Amino acid sequence: MSDSWDIPSAISLYNVDRWGSGYFSINRSGNVQVMPTQQESLNIDLMEVVQEARDRGMSFPLVVRFQDLLRHRVETVNRAFQSAIAEARYQNVYKGVFPIKVNQLREVVEEIIDAGSTYHFGLEAGSKPELIAALAVHRDPESLIICNGYKDLTYIKLALLGRRLGKLIIIVVEKLEEVRQIVQLSKEMGVQPMLGLRVRLQVKGHGRWATSGGENAKFGLSTADLVAASNYLKEEGMADALRLVHFHVGSQVPDIGVVKRAVREAARFFAKLSHMGHPMEFLDVGGGLGVDYDGSRTAFDSSMNYTLQEYARDVVYNIMDVVDSEKVSHPTIVSEGGRAIVAHHSVLIVEAFGSIEKGAADLRLQIRETDPKLLADIVEIQRTLTKQNRMENLHDAQQVKEQAQSMFELGLLDLESKAKIETIYWQIAESVVDLCRGMRYVPDEVKELEISLGDQYLCNFSVFQSLLDHWALGQLFPIMPIHKLQYPPDRNGTLVDITCDSDGKVSKFIDLQDVKETLPLHRINNGEPYYLGFFLMGAYQDIMGDLHNLFGRVNEVHIFLDEDEDSGWYIEEVIQGSTVISVLSMTQWDQNELVRLVKGQVDAAIKSDRLKPNEGMRILNEYERGLGGYTYLNFKKQV
Repeated sequence: MSDSWDIPSAISLYNVDRWGSGYFSINRSGNVQVMPTQQESLNIDLMEVVQEARDRGMSFPLVVRFQDLLRHRVETVNRAFQSAIAEARYQNVYKGVFPIKVNQLREVVEEIIDAGSTYHFGLEAGSKPELIAALAVHRDPESLIICNGYKDLTYIKLALLGRRLGKLIIIVVEKLEEVRQIVQLSKEMGVQPMLGLRVRLQVKGHGRWATSGGENAKFGLSTADLVAASNYLKEEGMADALRLVHFHVGSQVPDIGVVKRAVREAARFFAKLSHMGHPMEFLDVGGGLGVDYDGSRTAFDSSMNYTLQEYARDVVYNIMDVVDSEKVSHPTIVSEGGRAIVAHHSVLIVEAFGSIEKGAADLRLQIRETDPKLLADIVEIQRTLTKQNRMENLHDAQQVKEQAQSMFELGLLDLESKAKIETIYWQIAESVVDLCRGMRYVPDEVKELEISLGDQYLCNFSVFQSLLDHWALGQLFPIMPIHKLQYPPDRNGTLVDITCDSDGKVSKFIDLQDVKETLPLHRINNGEPYYLGFFLMGAYQDIMGDLHNLFGRVNEVHIFLDEDEDSGWYIEEVIQGSTVISVLSMTQWDQNELVRLVKGQVDAAIKSDRLKPNEGMRILNEYERGLGGYTYLNFKKQV
């Protein structure tokens, strides 16, 4: 294998050219390199980043964010929709929003807002803390803030305050009672709301998050609820407030067929509500835009059988086809595909500091006259092992191992002899696996044996903190060494973390045909660090990790390209692992800074005569009150 091994072999083995999407590759030095703008000339060697971090005294695990890659993803998604709209001659525009829940870190949100400013790219908030953050950093009067999730009066009031500041805030109704609350509160505050209705489609999603859609979905209004909401708004003289239809069929939708059917059904709802007298303007196709984590380009849960451009074309075409048939104006298209924007920009680097190998014990295996007969038997099985008798000798060795265990339990076998028998057994097993390589048919027991022979690599990180979707949902992520790739990997292993929990392990890995049980790795040499990269980690994993064993947030560096630097890049910010103080401060939002940003917007509204000074101060007081409020819903009567 080593004679034919080269860098293309490494790229193929780890599928880098498929899941990497032009952002990741392996350079001639055998190190993983990152191309944040998909340009080969603008590349960053991950091992140089590791060395820079070590020089700064940082330890591992380490999250590395490529801010230019994040910006490139925002631009790529927007350009895909612009191209699809131009190609179809669609008579409206695309205004996407980033769902803050996918990654609430302040630096990520601010970078997305800045990168999307040309496209009037907005934000989606699903809770009060997220809305508070969105109100502060949202500046573009032409971009949207979409308010999803169940709401109490404080949430609704904050959204209406945003309307007073001149923001395009659309409150999406999740249940019928919210319509009445919004109408009542908006009349009390003298604010004209913009409303959306989340429809509960018949179309059901596909993949791990399929239950987000369908008749039994957690969110959304039934057809009867839609009619009731329409009638109520007309009765209250607020038919003009309804502007948007929204749906969501699940995160990481792998099959484009589901997207097509859902878009057509939602477009029909949009058209019918337009015919009922509402000035419908926006159609929000929700999230679900997938990421090809395994590179298979299939409808498997960790992949997607479509491209971004195909997704955009299908959304545009199917909306246009339905509304044209209904003779309704083309709506502004909104999407909430946050995973596709942020997944690629974040890499988790961990250090493997040791491994547990079967059959590697340093034992003297000479046979003495005093040794039990079982030891002599298994030595003879090993000596006579050939390709022709491999399965027979394997079964004989298994029998000896079982007999040794029984004798040990009865006190008839000493510890040293048991250790020698087990060591030789695993050596025989490894030889049998090697003798079966390349065969057209490999027995299942040999496949299982190969998995059992895998080493356990001890890694300095917590699965529960940094890889929550893998632990909880079985989500697969690309994992591979980030160096030594000029050499062929000589071991296969699973990864175990440093927590005291037996679930703290990774034993499922991406593969083009199926899920692999082990990962090709290099043997760890004593005293030499061995670094592994966990890729496409930017969506959800950054924010959802818990504090299992009190392992908190990991160290983090943010990287920008810069042609003036000798290396072509620089570390712009270092964030030390955080402690718990509040949900916003945990994700780098500062309370004083948030208040200052909102105060600036209030002052501007007062100067432009949109607000009276007293109104402005009341808005600011309500915002500060929201900052100190409870994160969960409050159903007590609020004053």
